[in-house]
Amino acid sequence: MDNEQKTNAAEEKKAAREKISEVISEIEKVIVGKRPEIVLLLTAMLSGSHVLIEDVPGTGKTTLAATVAKVTGLEFKRAQFTPDVMASDITGYNIYNRQREEFEFRQGLVMCNLMLADEINRASPKTQSALLEAMEENRVTVDGVTYAVPDPFMVIATQNPTGYVGTYPLPEAQLDRFALKIRMGYPSPEEEIGIVMARRGANPIDSVRNVLSAADLRDLKAEAAEVRVDEELYRYIVTLIGATRKHQMLTLGASPRASVALLHLSQAYALIRGRDYVLPDDIAAIFRPAIAHRLMLRQDAKLKGKSAEEILGEILRLTDVPYKGKRKTAE
Repeated sequence: MDNEQKTNAAEEKKAAREKISEVISEIEKVIVGKRPEIVLLLTAMLSGSHVLIEDVPGTGKTTLAATVAKVTGLEFKRAQFTPDVMASDITGYNIYNRQREEFEFRQGLVMCNLMLADEINRASPKTQSALLEAMEENRVTVDGVTYAVPDPFMVIATQNPTGYVGTYPLPEAQLDRFALKIRMGYPSPEEEIGIVMARRGANPIDSVRNVLSAADLRDLKAEAAEVRVDEELYRYIVTLIGATRKHQMLTLGASPRASVALLHLSQAYALIRGRDYVLPDDIAAIFRPAIAHRLMLRQDAKLKGKSAEEILGEILRLTDVPYKGKRKTAE
């Protein structure tokens, strides 16, 4: 690579960092005190992945999705999942046109850039599974005909972990399609005061600017895909994932899909951090939110009060870190 190419590449990386920083700043005008969660969601977006947000009502799950859509300029659709929502509402359906005497396709909710599947566990398993093909293959099939979903495409699903009446828990096959599972958590008293004061007038989301476009996002995804990963880090990812399959507290470990997701997420995370190469710490930072929801604990682990996050922290601590050795504490 000659000097001019190096200069151009450096300028592109600087522009990408500035764009990402601007996106985060705009989102934080609405979502207060949740930078780590915002960064995780953007990490999934830049890796072309999907996110499940689980928390109690009123913690900003839906607001976060709507704010991200506005700041990034993506076409946004919200599906309020209830038991009467049908699979055809999600994928689309064919309807007979009497004037033309032919069937025509009516688009479903997945035909957008960013789809919010609100309270996804309240819909029937058939409706939940209607999302699988779109999430995994970026397409839907209706009556034997395949339709591509727009590019970029992302699903942000939410669910409430406390109200189980009238819900259908997501099966492992669908949970595995979500690259990350995020918990918003309650704000601190100071942050909550800021939230209340900000909402005494107009909704803060009305004031955020659109700082990206779908084309910009495609460019950033392409840059994330080019972030360098040393061979040792591929081995590190596979070793971490492999440890979940052997752990005595787990009945189900993470799949090869999890290894691929961890790779792509670490590349996007490194780009957000302003680097064109992945560090072991990038992988460690996203390991738990990327893997915990894919695991099944043994009954004795549940009785001991163990969580998937604790087990993954133990795996991180006991696995040799490339270039460093073992971690002294779980990060």
